[in-house]
Amino acid sequence: MIHREASRHLWRTVFWVSFPFGILSFVLPIYSRELGATALEVGALFTVMSFGPVVVRPFLGRALDRWGRRPFLVLGLGAYVVSMLLFTLAWTVRTLTLARFTQGWGDAFLWLTAYTIVADLALEEDRGHTFGQIDEAYYRGAILGSLVGFGVLFAFRRAGHSLSETWPWLFALYTLSALVALWFGWRGVPETRPQNRAPVESRPLSGQLLALMGIVFITGASGMMVWPLLMLFLQDSLGAGTEQLAMAYLPAALVSSFLPSRTGRIADRWGRKGPMIVGLVIGALASALIPSLRNLFLLAFLWLLESVGYCISLPAERAFVADIAGEDTRGTSYGLYTFAYFLGAMVGPLAGGWLYDAVGQVAPFYLNAGVLSLGALLVGLVLKESRPAGAEFVPSPPSFGVADQENRLGERRYTG
Repeated sequence: MIHREASRHLWRTVFWVSFPFGILSFVLPIYSRELGATALEVGALFTVMSFGPVVVRPFLGRALDRWGRRPFLVLGLGAYVVSMLLFTLAWTVRTLTLARFTQGWGDAFLWLTAYTIVADLALEEDRGHTFGQIDEAYYRGAILGSLVGFGVLFAFRRAGHSLSETWPWLFALYTLSALVALWFGWRGVPETRPQNRAPVESRPLSGQLLALMGIVFITGASGMMVWPLLMLFLQDSLGAGTEQLAMAYLPAALVSSFLPSRTGRIADRWGRKGPMIVGLVIGALASALIPSLRNLFLLAFLWLLESVGYCISLPAERAFVADIAGEDTRGTSYGLYTFAYFLGAMVGPLAGGWLYDAVGQVAPFYLNAGVLSLGALLVGLVLKESRPAGAEFVPSPPSFGVADQENRLGERRYTG
């Protein structure tokens, strides 16, 4: 019962802390442009968020393995509370940048710790499915938070208030959701580091992990190259407002809220490499078609296609790391894996901003399509299948909602 409650609280922690993430993707580029930011400065808002993870994560993983998971989970949640407070007070590009910088430190501690806890809890033959459940908690929180946020924006606009006047009220609400997440993390998530184990002795940086890090670096840089600019491009090419773009993204968000745990079962049953390749190819196709967009219906379809690709690839990718990591170096392995992604995410937005301003608005999207295709090719040629040959796939019953997702996550093995 204690183990089940711990897993439920982890699910709820991820759910509540994710409230602002959906709407930030839409309103941050637009709000920063209202404050006078250039495309390069918009890219910098995404780059600065990666600074904390790049600096900390190579060392944080080792700390998780030596000193446990829980202190760093709480530290990350606390940083998110501070960042939401700073967003509330962000009246200038400089303050907005400081808020993103602080949010990046929350990212540095929270998500690496959460992934390591999931790896502690997950059965060997059910890792893809379990990681998919955490992704669903993230997306469900982001959807609900976005619905609330856009409701606030719409109500204030009807009352004659601009985005800059609505902004502090919006992030005051998200500060409250971050406090709720901190409460669940502090009160409900215990230490999950395996207790009966030998000292840290495994070598976390295997050849396979190093190869995955290289792939994650180039695809992460490429993906983050285009995402900050996507809202600007869609506004410039389609003339769409924030609410219209949000409605176009809604089908993709809904799919992401229930699909990852189901696609994770595919990785558990058939292996990790296939889903990773399929997801990258789908992402490349969606990116190549974005410059030809002429209406919001096609945009909604491409976003849906891209989300399906992410739902297929990400649970398999995270399960791959758990497969090749030793029990005593899970934190270190995830630290190195996520370090590679954030190193790419630090470079990508600046490159995208420069390409958008200097070369052309469509250049980043075509380049992204090529890089994702290269990533799929490298997965097929370089990585070796990691799903244990003797692992028996154990099918789970279908889920019917948040409570059932929490119950099934609570049934994963706890090794603390």
